[in-house]
Amino acid sequence: MSWLRVGLLATLGALVLNLLPAWRTGLGPVRQPVAVPGAQLPRQFGAPVYAPAQNPPNRPAFELGRRLFYDARLSADGRVSCGSCHRQALAFASPEHLSRGVGGLLGLRNAPALQNLRWRRTFFADGGPKHLETLPLAPLTNPREMGTTLADALAKLNADSTYARQFAAVYGQRPISSYQLLRALAQFTAALTSANSRYDRAVRHEAAAQLTAPEQRGQALFRAKCGSCHATELFTDGSFRNNGLNRRFPQDSGRVVVTFLLTDRGRFAVPSLRNVARTAPYMHDGRFSTLAQVLAHYDHGIVDSPTLDPIFRGPNGRLGIPLTAAGQRDLLAFLGTLTDEAFCQNQDFADPNRPVTSRSANLAVRVR
Repeated sequence: MSWLRVGLLATLGALVLNLLPAWRTGLGPVRQPVAVPGAQLPRQFGAPVYAPAQNPPNRPAFELGRRLFYDARLSADGRVSCGSCHRQALAFASPEHLSRGVGGLLGLRNAPALQNLRWRRTFFADGGPKHLETLPLAPLTNPREMGTTLADALAKLNADSTYARQFAAVYGQRPISSYQLLRALAQFTAALTSANSRYDRAVRHEAAAQLTAPEQRGQALFRAKCGSCHATELFTDGSFRNNGLNRRFPQDSGRVVVTFLLTDRGRFAVPSLRNVARTAPYMHDGRFSTLAQVLAHYDHGIVDSPTLDPIFRGPNGRLGIPLTAAGQRDLLAFLGTLTDEAFCQNQDFADPNRPVTSRSANLAVRVR
């Protein structure tokens, strides 16, 4: 077989593979991917759960998803967008202890950071949503968050001539459907990759990125004391654990509302600690305002309950993770190296009508 024939067959095969998703969905030809943020995946994170092939990145779809993420018109009162609670300068977390939705209503939990979502198998503190594309349905329809219906949101989009043109340009079919809406949003949220902190640069042995002595001591202590839960380069093992916040969990019982297993009462998702210096307040209910308070909790604030994770039970009956004052200072120093300034200030991720500034990002840091 000649090389020319091999080349022609390869080209034909690629064309067929490119058109297969279109035949399945009836959305028209799928355009070839072009460079978009987050399209290059960090190798240290391993294989993603939501692989790029599932929703091939391309710039028009990314920009459409970005616009939708920041559009408050999708909410019932036209005042709450995804970006209202998930602020870029804070690694797409919220500074509020509890998220605030339509009509000023308070939610039940602190809004988590949005980063490296491609590698998540479940979402939310209770792990209810299990797919990145369907994830937005929960905040969109929650009466304490965006408080609308999918039908109403689609009606607003289809009534907007600019959106109608944008969706048609990306997906080639009208009217705008729920499938198109969720796929476009996933183009943006899947791109929120954070892997360029000073810690990452030190791991890559880049110039001027070496950790200081306190940071190195903190890293060693972190691996010994915290690494079993905040594992891998994602700084989470993806598990659900009871970390001793309450005895009975009267306000929020965590994972049990999804599984209905009493053994899951009080268990919440272990969050990633990337950009943790920017994501205050902490815990699912935002009860701790600083990282120093978090470390104090683990040292001497653990509350016993039937489902308390065994890692917090010492051999002598002591609860918690013993940390000296010096050790806590070193841990804080190391946790500060996990901040990805480029991620928090990347203009590609910013509200297109209100770009993030370095000043707003600097004001967000609350470590002590």
